[in-house]
Order: sequence, then C-alpha cells, then structure tokens
Amino acid sequence: MRALIVTAVAAEADSVVAGLTPHPDPSGSAEPRTLPGGYLITRRDLPGLALDVLVGGVGPAAAAAATATALATSLVGVPGKGGPAPYGLVVSAGIGGGFQPAAPLGSLVVADALVAADLGAETPDGFLDVRALGFGHTVHLPPAELAARAAEATGALLAPVLTVSTVTGSAERAALLAARHPLAGAEAMEGFGVAEAAAAYGVPVLEIRAVSNAVGPRERAAWRIGDALAALTDGFRALGPVLANWGERQHEHH
Repeated sequence: MRALIVTAVAAEADSVVAGLTPHPDPSGSAEPRTLPGGYLITRRDLPGLALDVLVGGVGPAAAAAATATALATSLVGVPGKGGPAPYGLVVSAGIGGGFQPAAPLGSLVVADALVAADLGAETPDGFLDVRALGFGHTVHLPPAELAARAAEATGALLAPVLTVSTVTGSAERAALLAARHPLAGAEAMEGFGVAEAAAAYGVPVLEIRAVSNAVGPRERAAWRIGDALAALTDGFRALGPVLANWGERQHEHH
C-alpha cells in the first residue's frame, strides 16, 4: 500500500520521518521532492508500505489544498502504466492541544472522528454548525478497525479530534468546546481539511495527534513541544506495521 501522511510544518514531518526510519541512515535523511505548488514531500519505504510525508501548511484550508495536490499528482502514475500507485490511505499527523485530563501532555490521540468544530455560524441561540445550517457536514470517520488498532499499538487515546481555525486560548472557549464535544480528546488545525480532500478522492483518512499543550488558557511556558514531537516519532515507529498490515488486508479484500 501507498499512504500519504500530511503534517502542517517541517518539524512535524521530520518527527514522522524519524519514526519511519527503521535504522540509522548513513547517507543522512532523505531529500524531499517538490510537488506542484511548492509542497515538500519525503518518501519512506517500510516492508509492504510506501509512505510519503507531506508538509502541507497550517490550518484546514492549507491542509486541504496540499492534500488534494498530492492526491491529484499521485493519479498521474498508475500500476502498469508507469509512476507510483495511487494512495490507499491519508493520515493527518502532528501536534495539538489535549483536553484535560483525558489527554495529558506528551500523550497521543488517535481520532475516531475528525470534526470541524468551528465551521458554522453564531446565532442569538448559540453556535450552529454547517450541518445544522444545511450546507454540508462536519464529521469524517476513519475506518473503525484501523483507528482502534492504531490507538492500541501506539498507546493512544481513541477519541474525536476537533479541527479549529483559531486555537483555543481561554478557559471559556475550552468549556464551550468541551460542552459541544464532551468526548473530544484533542484539537488541532488540519484534520478536517485533510479529510475533506481525501473524501473527494475516495480515500480513507486517519488522524493522530501528539499533545503539546492543554486546551485552555494560552500559556506558552507550559507547552511541551519537544516532548510532543518525540511522542510523534515513537507513535509512528509503532504505527508503521499497523498501516502495512491494514493495507495488506485491504488488498486481499479487493
């Protein structure tokens, strides 16, 4: 199987690539190639699995544009006609905020739902999401078995991950989000955008987040970005075999 892993920034991509490197590479890290639009993408091969790690930019719109570009580019080459195979899975990956106490700093969260948490309208009666407004949907679901196996292998919390365009920075907003989404484990800025692009191409999606900060008041001194990036590396070290096994099973079923 060939899978696409979409991160927001280079530090996240580097952490993912480190987790997918089975042994020290004497030649140094792989040189990324550039896709149309200037997106950088790095290839890693594991047994039964080809992985491309993409730096897509911050926020749902940037993530959707980058993911769609990579998916469209992958269709240029198909088996038997030259070029790589199309992607069979897209993974949104990176660091994010964790809802306390369920997702402590340095832990991992695998999404059982990718949720657009602030896409909608404020009304006198409160927030209405785009589904309630009649303009679309707000949730993408990953393959349930894959999400469960990924969470088990990485020791992650299996819970909804919220996608926001504005990171939570106050206790009041954290409480509002928790009230609307009581099972949420984490918030980040890209997952729903990645999922929208993947859905347009009929490709399943997964999201994994390493918790760098608590969802709530913005206290930069309390953030643990280094710990979260290390957890992301460890998570992908465990996740690689899960993705390969899932890809093999999908191939057998088809």
